[in-house]
Amino acid sequence: MTMSDTYDTPDTRDMLDRTRQGVIGKPLDRPEGGLKVAGQATYAAEYARESCAEGVLVGATISTGRVTAIHKDEVLAMPGVLGVYAAPQMLRRPAQGTAGEAPLQDPSRVDYPMQPVALVVAETFEQATTAAKALRIDYDDASTSARFLPTHETAEAAKEPVTAGDLEAALRDAAYVIDANFTTPGHASAAMEPHAAVAEWDGDDLTLWGSLQMIAFNVAELADSLGIDPDHVRILSPYVGGGFGSKLGISHEAVAASLAARELGRPVRVVMSRQQVFQSIMRRSETVQRIRLGAGADGRLTAFGHEALVSNLPEESFSEPVTQASEFLYAGNNRLLAVRKSDITRLTAGSVRAPGEAVGMQALEVAIDELAIAMNLDPVELRKRNLPETVPGEGTPYSSRRLVEALDAGAAAFGWDQRSPTPCARREGEWWIGMGMSSAARVNILAKAEARVTLTAQGHVVVETDHTDIGTGSYAIFGQIAAEMLGQPIDRTTVKLGDSLLPAGSGSGGSWGASSTGSAVFYACEAIRATLAQALGCSADDLILQDGKAWAEGVEARPVTDLLTQDLTRTGRIEPGELMEKVNQSTYGAFFCEVAVNAFTGETRLRRMTGAFGFGRVLNAKTARSQCIGGMVWGIGSALTEELSFDTRDGHLVNHDLAEYHMPVHADIPPMEVILLEERDADASPLQSKGVGELGICGAAGAIANAIYNACGVRLRDFPMTPDKLLADLPDPFAPAA
Repeated sequence: MTMSDTYDTPDTRDMLDRTRQGVIGKPLDRPEGGLKVAGQATYAAEYARESCAEGVLVGATISTGRVTAIHKDEVLAMPGVLGVYAAPQMLRRPAQGTAGEAPLQDPSRVDYPMQPVALVVAETFEQATTAAKALRIDYDDASTSARFLPTHETAEAAKEPVTAGDLEAALRDAAYVIDANFTTPGHASAAMEPHAAVAEWDGDDLTLWGSLQMIAFNVAELADSLGIDPDHVRILSPYVGGGFGSKLGISHEAVAASLAARELGRPVRVVMSRQQVFQSIMRRSETVQRIRLGAGADGRLTAFGHEALVSNLPEESFSEPVTQASEFLYAGNNRLLAVRKSDITRLTAGSVRAPGEAVGMQALEVAIDELAIAMNLDPVELRKRNLPETVPGEGTPYSSRRLVEALDAGAAAFGWDQRSPTPCARREGEWWIGMGMSSAARVNILAKAEARVTLTAQGHVVVETDHTDIGTGSYAIFGQIAAEMLGQPIDRTTVKLGDSLLPAGSGSGGSWGASSTGSAVFYACEAIRATLAQALGCSADDLILQDGKAWAEGVEARPVTDLLTQDLTRTGRIEPGELMEKVNQSTYGAFFCEVAVNAFTGETRLRRMTGAFGFGRVLNAKTARSQCIGGMVWGIGSALTEELSFDTRDGHLVNHDLAEYHMPVHADIPPMEVILLEERDADASPLQSKGVGELGICGAAGAIANAIYNACGVRLRDFPMTPDKLLADLPDPFAPAA
């Protein structure tokens, strides 16, 4: 039996507020946490398969062109080498989530530096590595015709611009105008676990152990790349050591391992080095943004312009949706929002955690701060004055929107009233001290998902779906939903994930996983509850389940197991409907931070940070807090340290490891306060929850930039804000205090 629903009507029943088990929303530990800290959770590269050979990818040494010859014989004679394979079907780019999206190209074609073009397989990893380094490849080098820098001259519209009213006229008439340009560099996902795959064939059937986010889609992608029926592909990915968008689609290691394993007739493992991950797995595009804001004397926006230049490989349709939050966040009836894409010869650009808002909002929130200062208005108040009643230019209503509450709660907890609006007003020794803030906003998405739930005759609950856990807490959350709905203690609940033989969940990406697959779990449990109610002789609405017992008003409590003669299994499905178009469903929050800027060196140290967030029902307070903190850390990196650096002569990535791509470490992170604003959003999902995984990034870097200005009076619009960019404009450190 399957309970299915296209989500077109808001679910206002508050079902999870009427259940009795009391585990939903609680800060429960991850059930797999013990395995992970003890090193017993098996990740993709760790599966021990008998006679497993080791493969190492070889990257192109030209920027673009064609492979004309691979000198295999030289390395085939080396110790332990089993095979050398060209890339007849290896993806030239990671897929973006759907099979067939990237049609097969000329198999010899090279599109960017260090693109994997061959695989060397040997008995041991060391032998394969030695042979891969020795492999000679000839090329027809077309690098002289390549473009390595994005330019407006070569850019085309990524999508139809959003326009309303007359922006230019509104800017001319505005009492206050901000017209500023911002730049953000490319970013890497840099997941802790590198991309890895172990492939094994049994006749025509392939099993792949991989590190992937979207298994149902990944099966179709892998089958498409191999030219086989998806029914012959099984993918297992129960534990994923981070993805952040980089593992949404299959990439080179999965296809290469599968091809080599089929040719050799034995399992093959391919693990990318950290450098290969940086060089051949998708990046976040760099951006050049122009933001124009016009406001009247009353502090209300009348003009709103946000234009961006991004880049990608030719023929790639993905473009960083920089203006995504600008479409709905602030008022301004006269507007222009536009994104243009320039084709360049660099590593593929794709989805990196919070695509669009992560870089768009950090620039927007600085521009809003500049407007507040120009108007001598508190930045919090300016934002409050410019929250529209409906989406500007559309008239679409909003679902729940806790932005004002987030601004107020964050300001109160942080002590925003202690901030001086005058830069350089506070100094401690050789450090200027300042405060800054910004809004947070992220679109909410409900995705198609399916899950199977079984209530066993012994009263145990089993949840099954191919959904992945990339560190977000899926094992905990799905177990809590099922335990709450079926009135069983959490320790009698088991969650099975990451196997393509299980019902297809939504996958982990876009902050849609918990609400989407969680809603499928919810529906499956509702179907079980209906059957139990019938056995008890009451209506489903009157049924009460708690601690393994079932009862209703006027009906004596009985053990649930007394109502079961066998295991009771139901499958729930959900898919989005027109409601997503009829109502703007987004998540909101606010950041407040304090920084210290060294008066002599320009070094910035974050001293404390507060984030307040509203994202519907909180399903697990501990995992939600963890996601918010993780997002804020990403914001710190975006503001202060992270930057992909490409050689403009040939497009190759210069800082291709964690030694040179500088991410914040523990020593960089101050005390972080997270405030979770409980709310219910019936428009968003049956759970009345929304996604939180990416919200904590969106706008965070802007708050830090604003705090730096408040500290030392230097306004930077070029991220990251490294000391060298601050030094030239810092106040005289020896000047007497004002």
